[in-house]
Parts: sequence; structure tokens; C-alpha cells
Amino acid sequence: MSATTAPYRSDLPAGRDSFAQLLHAEWTKFRTVRGWVITAVVSVIAIIVFAYLGTFRHESGVCTGPSPASCQAGHPHVPVGPGGEAVSDSYYFVHRTLAGDGSVTVRVSSLTGLRQTGNGNAVSTSDLVGAPGPVQPWAKAGLTLTAGSTLGSAYAAVMLTGAHGVRMQYDYTHDTAGPSVSIAGARWLRLTRSGDTVIGSASADGTHWTVVSSARLAGLPASVQAGLFVTSPQTAPSQQFLAGDRAGGQATAANARFDRLTLEGQWPAGRWRGQDVGANGQTSTLTSVGSHPSSGGFTVTGSGDIAPAVGLPAAFTDQPSLTGVFVALIVLIVLGTMFITAEYRRGLIHTTLAASPRRGRVLLAKALVIAAVTFLAGAAATAVAIPLGTRLLRSHGNYVYPTSTLTELRVVFGTAALLALTAVLALALGAILRRSAAAVTAVIVLIVLPYMLVIVAAVPAGVAQWLMRLTPAAAFAVEQTLPQYHQVDYLYTPASGFYPLAPAVGFAVLLAYALIALGLAGHRLRTTDA
Repeated sequence: MSATTAPYRSDLPAGRDSFAQLLHAEWTKFRTVRGWVITAVVSVIAIIVFAYLGTFRHESGVCTGPSPASCQAGHPHVPVGPGGEAVSDSYYFVHRTLAGDGSVTVRVSSLTGLRQTGNGNAVSTSDLVGAPGPVQPWAKAGLTLTAGSTLGSAYAAVMLTGAHGVRMQYDYTHDTAGPSVSIAGARWLRLTRSGDTVIGSASADGTHWTVVSSARLAGLPASVQAGLFVTSPQTAPSQQFLAGDRAGGQATAANARFDRLTLEGQWPAGRWRGQDVGANGQTSTLTSVGSHPSSGGFTVTGSGDIAPAVGLPAAFTDQPSLTGVFVALIVLIVLGTMFITAEYRRGLIHTTLAASPRRGRVLLAKALVIAAVTFLAGAAATAVAIPLGTRLLRSHGNYVYPTSTLTELRVVFGTAALLALTAVLALALGAILRRSAAAVTAVIVLIVLPYMLVIVAAVPAGVAQWLMRLTPAAAFAVEQTLPQYHQVDYLYTPASGFYPLAPAVGFAVLLAYALIALGLAGHRLRTTDA
């Protein structure tokens, strides 16, 4: 007959030790183990050093000077919008001067598309002179008013799109939906200026009008250029594009017929002028782009886009500055695991539980200590790494996407919280598995492996999206600084700096994993022999 050994339970009263004393004991334990302190310091150094190594290089980056002529050879010019963001500003414009308040009204009687038949990268005359084809969903034809001739100037426009109805857009990032209509029938558009305010309206019959939206363009000069425009962006990149390849899809063009053109207000005498407005000079080579009078109006063909620029080659976010976070993550996984498995390996866990018999509180105290240490280390290192990396990138002529102060703070403290929760998850798995190698491997499989597969585009875009939704690696969304624009077709993948979940939601996924693991660890600690 075999004897059953009951789990050890101390005879000391459970309430004798306070939780504050338990926290102090665990903190003392951490700071007196030299290897653990050195590991925490190494994580800080890794984040800062890799921020330097990842950004101290010269790139043939994009140029955001006042005009293409101001750029050095090999630096493609990208205009900057009123908010400081990189933008696309390429379209065909038929315009006149509006010297004060006034309005322009037109009917869009047709909108058709031209598709590229070439290799999908270089825009050439032969690519876009084929027969009319499908209209790109975000092709735009309508009325616009621009504050100046410089690319990236403030503007407001009301338009008919290929598949998204009537829209009112201004200053590149702002988009408001109007009536959902088919491009098959004629649609009326009107743009009205009153001081700094521009109002876009739409009508199905030219009699009954609906205001789509309004925009206030602060500092709008008295004389502006206003009139007809047409543009059609590239298609979105394919699902199979490789990491580092930010090329767009196929180029497209759109052809629109405008008639019933009427003007009201302060329009000086003059004639309509056609202008091929382009951010990079590509559209100027297209003989299919242009305009000519027709039936009391104009037929206009344009290619390009008026929108935020996403996926720019040789443009940077905070990501290069945060390269070391990935290294520090692995270091802190080991630290979090060792904070408890070392006690099992050396048999010290018996002493710890004898001093504090309430085992759940012991685990909680360890979790709080390791979370606090790793959070402070991550916050301090990230707060240095981001400005250091950004400054180095810009000093070498690179374009860095602008971010607000609040976004930068979210990245700093979000990254620190990511490191802290990962260490807690490692601690919990260490308490469950009680083996350092097994626990470290488990956390790496849960967080590190999915992130690596996604960031190097080793899996299809659809798989990457689900990995960044369902695994703890979803918390890396706290590092996203680039906004996603619904009015820009692009393959928004983690490999290009876009995550499928909002930062708070992605962080909540990791939090859920950590809490579940802590719960399981606490259950095992209470019900099994140490």
C-alpha cells in the first residue's frame, strides 16, 4: 500500500504577513540577484544600441522640398500637405481664377476608365491608351478649388468616384461620403466658396441639391484656382508583394465628360486652362492625359491621386528606432521565466511559500515586481531610442512620417507595457511548467515566432492578419504610428507598418493571455506540491 504525500502547508497564521511586506521581499530578492539586474540593464542597452544601429545609415530617401527641382538626383519628390503629412497630388486640372466668393456647377455625364496593359510598374504612353475598361474604385472626377500652385497646397473638392459615390474631400486626409450613386447616369456637382469656407453639394437633377460637407481652409487667399479635375490612382499592391517592396499595383486613368458648366460670383474674364498637375512627373508622359472642349463643357482624362501617400519607398516610421525592442523582448522573456523557475531549480520555493503560505499572493507579488521592473526599463529605453533614431534618420536625408506628441507617448508607454506583460506571461508559464527552457520556448512560440513570420512577410497577407489578431503578438499594434485611410487602396499589412487591430485592442489580446496564464499558474501553485 503506497502512501500519499499531502502538499506542504505552513502552520503560520495566513494573515501575519502583509502584501506590502511580500512585495518588498520579492523586490529585495530581485535586486540582490546580480544576474537578474544585469539582464534588465542589458535590455535597456539593447533597445538604445539597436536604435542607433538601425538608423545610422544613409538612404536614398524621398524628398519633401518645395518642388521637384529642389531634390537631389535619385530622390523622388513627394509633396507635403497642410498637416505635414506626405501626400499624392497628381491630377489633370481645367481651371480659372476665382477672385473672391463664388460657385461653379457642372454635370458629370459619364465616367469611364483606362487600364494599364504593361508590366504594372512603369507608367508609359502605350500602357494607358487602350480601350476604355473598368473604372478604378477611387477614380475621381469633379470640382476642386486649390489655395496655390505649389504641390501639397490646401484644397477642397466635391467629386464622383468610380465605386464610392459622391464624396467631399479636402486637405488630403479628410473624406466625407455623399449620395451613393451609380456612375452610369449624369450627376450634378457644385462647389461654393464663401470666405475661408468651401461647401460641396450634389444633385441628381440639377434642381434639388444636397450638401455633402463643408471645409474651412484657414488662410485661403482671395484669388484661388478652381475648376474641373480628373484623377485615377494605381490599384492596390498584390497580396504576394515581398517585404521591402512597396511598389503599387497597376496604373490607371479615368475619362470624364463634363457639361452644363456654369459660374457664379467673382470670376474675372479669362479662358479655361488645362494643366497636368503631377507630384513626380510621371503623368506628363501620357498622351492620353489632357482635355478638350465638348458639348458645352469638357472631356478630361487624368491619372494619379489626390490623397495621403502611403507605402512610400525609403520613407520611415518609428519602426527602425524600435528594432532593439525585439531583442529586449527575448531578454526579458528569459528574465521573467527565471524569476520563478530559479526558485524551483534551487529548491528555494519551499522557503518562499513557508514565509508566505498564501500562494496566490506570492505569485501576484512576483508578477507586480517583474512588471514594474520591465515597464520602467522599457519606458526609459524607448523614450531615448525614438528621438535618437528619428534624429539620425532625418540627419541623413530620410523622410520620416510625422507623428503627434500623444502618439509618441502612446508608443513609448505602450511598448513598455508590452514588455512588462510579456515578462508576466513568461513568469506565469514558468510557474506552470516549472522548467526554464520549456517556459521560454512556449513564450517565444506564442509571441516571437508569429511576429517574425509577419514582419518578414513569410506568410500570406491573410494569414498575417489573423496571426496579429489571435496571438499575443497582436500587442505590437501599440507601435503603429501610420493611420489607415479608407479612401486609399493599399495592402495594409503588418510588414508595411499597419496592424489589423487598434493599439488598445491589440494590447488587450496580450493582457488576456497574461491573465489567463496567471490564473492557471495560481491554480497549479495552490493545488500541487512545490
